[in-house]
Amino acid sequence: MSVAGLLLAAGAGTRMGGPKALVEGADGVPWAVSSAQVLRDGGCDEVVVVVGAAAQRVRRVLHDEPVRTVFASSWAEGMGASLRVGLSALATGSRADAVVVHLVDLPDVGADVVGRLVRVAVHDGLARAAYDDGRPGHPVLIGRDHWHGAIAAAVGDRGARDYLAGREVAAIDCSDLATGIDIDSR
Repeated sequence: MSVAGLLLAAGAGTRMGGPKALVEGADGVPWAVSSAQVLRDGGCDEVVVVVGAAAQRVRRVLHDEPVRTVFASSWAEGMGASLRVGLSALATGSRADAVVVHLVDLPDVGADVVGRLVRVAVHDGLARAAYDDGRPGHPVLIGRDHWHGAIAAAVGDRGARDYLAGREVAAIDCSDLATGIDIDSR
C-alpha cells in the first residue's frame, strides 16, 4: 500500500497576521517544513504541498525538503481549492493508493498521528483522526477510489467535509497523541 501525504499550506493566514506556512515553531522551523516532515516521518511515500499566498516564499523555505509543490491559483476561495489542486496533482502524477491530507496549522500533530492513519490505509477507505470525546479532525485519509468524488465536492472552505459526511469514515483515536487543535492566531 503506497500512501502519499498532501499538505494544505496555501492560505493567507489573515487572523495569524501572515501565511501560516511561514510561521516558525519554537524550534525556529517554519510550519510548512515541519508539517511536511511529519507526513514523511509518519510513513508517507511522497509529499505534495499546495501553496498559494506567498507561494514563492513558501517554496523557498521548502527548497531543501523532498516535496513537490503545486500552486492553487484560486487559493483565496478556501480549503476546497487547495484540496482540489492537490488531489488532482496526485490523481495524475502519483501511483499512491491513498492520501493523508494534513493542514499546516496543526503544530501538535506529529508523525505518530500520521502513522496511525497510514497503517489503516486501503484503496477504497476513508478515515480521520479523532481527538477528545471523538471529535473528528485532521489528518484525513482518503483512499484513491474516493479522490474524484472528493475533488468534485471540495468547494469554499469546506474541503472534503461534505463528501465525508455521507460516507462511512473510520474514526482513528489519536487523543493520546495530540489535541488536533488548529492555531488561528498568535
